Amino acid sequence: MMKNEIRKDASYVVLMINVLVVILISSNLRSPIVAVAPVLGDVRDTLKLDNFQVSLLTSIPLFMFAVCSVLVSRFSNKFGISKLLMYSLIILSFGLFLRITGSLWALFLGSILIGLGICIGNVVTPGYVKNNFPKQIGLMTGIFAVSMNLTAALASGFSVKIGEWTGFGWRGSLGIWLIIAGLGFLVLLLELIFNKKNPGQPKTVLSTSDFNMFTSSQAWNISIFMGLQSLFYYCMVAWLPSFLTDYNMQGESAGWVLFVIQITMIPVTFCCPIIASKMKDQRIMILFICALMFGSTMMFAGFKSQWIYVNAVIIGISNGLSFSLSILFFSTRTKSSINAVKISGMAQSVGYLIAAFGPPIFGKLHDWDTSWNTSFYFLSAAVLLMLYFGMRAARNKYVED
Repeated sequence: MMKNEIRKDASYVVLMINVLVVILISSNLRSPIVAVAPVLGDVRDTLKLDNFQVSLLTSIPLFMFAVCSVLVSRFSNKFGISKLLMYSLIILSFGLFLRITGSLWALFLGSILIGLGICIGNVVTPGYVKNNFPKQIGLMTGIFAVSMNLTAALASGFSVKIGEWTGFGWRGSLGIWLIIAGLGFLVLLLELIFNKKNPGQPKTVLSTSDFNMFTSSQAWNISIFMGLQSLFYYCMVAWLPSFLTDYNMQGESAGWVLFVIQITMIPVTFCCPIIASKMKDQRIMILFICALMFGSTMMFAGFKSQWIYVNAVIIGISNGLSFSLSILFFSTRTKSSINAVKISGMAQSVGYLIAAFGPPIFGKLHDWDTSWNTSFYFLSAAVLLMLYFGMRAARNKYVED
């Protein structure tokens, strides 16, 4: 009887640690990038950056996601999920530190390391969820997405204020995220210590699979859908504050528009995976998402900064749905944890390669058309492509079929 109670207590401890891992890892996957936009003017003035260099601060991490995601998925069954997540936080922390040291080379090298650290977390966490919560995939994907978007919302809304409170300006705004990375590392270390002391606990080690994701048409549908919805999101994150500034909104107010987008995503990203995981397919959700996104781009082209908070809510709902569906597809469209990691690696490699071109193209189109209309027409075209691939990805079909 006593042994059963001990095992039960140990199971509760493991459960709490696993939930904390998901929360803290996901909290590090967007905020270090989103925090840049509201203080971009200060960074540009301090380091004398041109528009191309400014766009690289968003695009460099995305290119790292594209280049490294497949490699990460191949290493996942050699190192184990938890150890890879620990490495990701070490790399991320070093990148966060370098980025605020004040030199141009450190800014870009830090951005590279931040991209690599986030890349590992992006790829491996869906496998961690599938492996540790096989019967609660929808719920834990919702918690994963909520944690990511809540910290991204705080990064958007409070980035300028954090710089003022800390007294370090933009360096304080960007450096504060070292604390979240440190907390995540401590929880993963706690998990590692607990598993050593309780060898009977299940380990987060994946099986092996020879399946080649790049031969699967369904894997390509998911990957391109992932990329186009990410392109939409990162164009908004990179350029919306500049767009609003051109139409007479102050930098801090523009940051609060991003906050509204992120905060709107929170209930959506929590509920969507739970509901979507119970549906036979999600094509009706894809239609709804793309209708909202297309409408938001037309509102920007036609109304500029008018109705901006209404439009921010529309963007938050549509992006919350599209992102959480993308993550859910990694688990629900595969038959094993290792293939969940593999499709996560492929989708994020292909997807973020697509997304990385978004902010530079969006910005270059603005150089050509200072009204920003052409930039938003570009996003409208991306949404139409997203509709096509999203409808195919939402079919009830495994990538292995």
